[in-house]
Amino acid sequence: MAKRHSIRTKRVYEAPEARDGRRFLVDGLWPRGVSRESARIEAWLREVAPSDGLRKWFAHEPAKWEEFRRRYALELEAKEATWRPIMEALAKGDVTLVFAAKDAQHSNAEALRGYLEGKRG
Repeated sequence: MAKRHSIRTKRVYEAPEARDGRRFLVDGLWPRGVSRESARIEAWLREVAPSDGLRKWFAHEPAKWEEFRRRYALELEAKEATWRPIMEALAKGDVTLVFAAKDAQHSNAEALRGYLEGKRG
């Protein structure tokens, strides 16, 4: 049986590691104080990030987390081309979704990870 590759999430401010595999920045805005070189990302997939309206509505309020995940999933359904490169990379190895938010548990990257896990079955 083939190895099942993992999808991880990681703050962009944490040091890259070999176990990260291919790293994709999944925020709509470039993180403050981070150079492209230090981020060591495969690609910046800004279009996979939540819409500005959804991001502002959510405002990283944990009480809105489940509704945020639901709304974000609807957005992702409508823009498969934005997350398809992640799934293609995942077929070949581990992937890390890189983000800037302080709250890792309630980040768009964590919501995206859950969505993609559901897509791959």
